[in-house]
Amino acid sequence: MLKDITLGQYFPGNSIVHRLDAGIKIIITVIFIIMLFAADNFISAGIGVAFMVMSYLLTKISPSLMVKSLKPVLPVLLITGVLNIFFYEGEVIFKLGFIKITDEGIKNAGFMLVRVISLIIGSSVLTYTTSPIELTNAIEKLLSPLKKFKLPVHELAMMMTIALRFIPTLIEETDKIISAQKARGADFENGTLRERASAVVPILVPLFVSAFRRAEELALAMECRCYRGGEGRTKMRQTHIKPFDLAALGISVIFLAAIISVNVFFK
Repeated sequence: MLKDITLGQYFPGNSIVHRLDAGIKIIITVIFIIMLFAADNFISAGIGVAFMVMSYLLTKISPSLMVKSLKPVLPVLLITGVLNIFFYEGEVIFKLGFIKITDEGIKNAGFMLVRVISLIIGSSVLTYTTSPIELTNAIEKLLSPLKKFKLPVHELAMMMTIALRFIPTLIEETDKIISAQKARGADFENGTLRERASAVVPILVPLFVSAFRRAEELALAMECRCYRGGEGRTKMRQTHIKPFDLAALGISVIFLAAIISVNVFFK
């Protein structure tokens, strides 16, 4: 299941979404998140889902990849959905003792699942179609006004991107450690809760050791390349916002305006 997690991975391509400016993609992603949380009924949520589906299809990345990446979070989503069904007041549809299912509970559970799944897929479009270097430069450019307050913008952008970039690496490392421990007879599925919790320790210790070793190797590599932070740095590729980027941004704003309008007229 760990291999199904694709968070932080980049899939090179030449689609419309790949060619968008990285900074514009970050802004569009923020607008999309606002869309999901601004939607307060299924019609407006449907508009947000339509925007998400359209964006994902334009990436030309296989939909099966996204379905695969949702598998690890599916149990959490289902548990959260079930809890929402039982803990909302409304017209009772089914009752068994103290357990009751209401129409509002079903509605809110469905709405929550749609919102969270759309949030995961829509946010993944950003990392799937943007290389770590482009993402770092875009974050630094967007946060550049904070330099006036003496904040280390470049360092913050670099840390965020490195953290995101190493998620797939750490997941792969965890999978290797689990396989190695199973080969040595470790059992992570059977036994009491305490025994299974104790079995996690042989995974965490080598994982932390590996993470610190990778961090030290990365630091040494950056020092060998004379990395000294953001002061006086230049960029090999200078990005420029094109009319196509502004058009994409305008479309996302239109979708947001449509959601707000639906909220007003379909209360």
